[in-house]
Amino acid sequence: MTTATWNGTVIAESDDIVTVEGNAYFPLSSVAPGVLTPTDTTSHCPWKGDASYFSVVADGQTNADAAWTYRAPKEAAAEITDRVAFWKGVVVS
Repeated sequence: MTTATWNGTVIAESDDIVTVEGNAYFPLSSVAPGVLTPTDTTSHCPWKGDASYFSVVADGQTNADAAWTYRAPKEAAAEITDRVAFWKGVVVS
């Protein structure tokens, strides 16, 4: 089982992980309810497409833009459809 933890709280866990460029992509359905808050931040990857970001909220604290997803990834990255990855202090183990 792969787990994402931040601020002492398990925010996602799943046996169904896709790893791309060293990042573990969790199914969106594996994220604890209320943990992800959409932000206006976006970025672009030439081969994956456009990413949208979320703040992670756990134990009353917010980690801005600590998660991202590709809502409509390019065909080369289709395996990360409906998945989310974490960074900015979120521990994935």
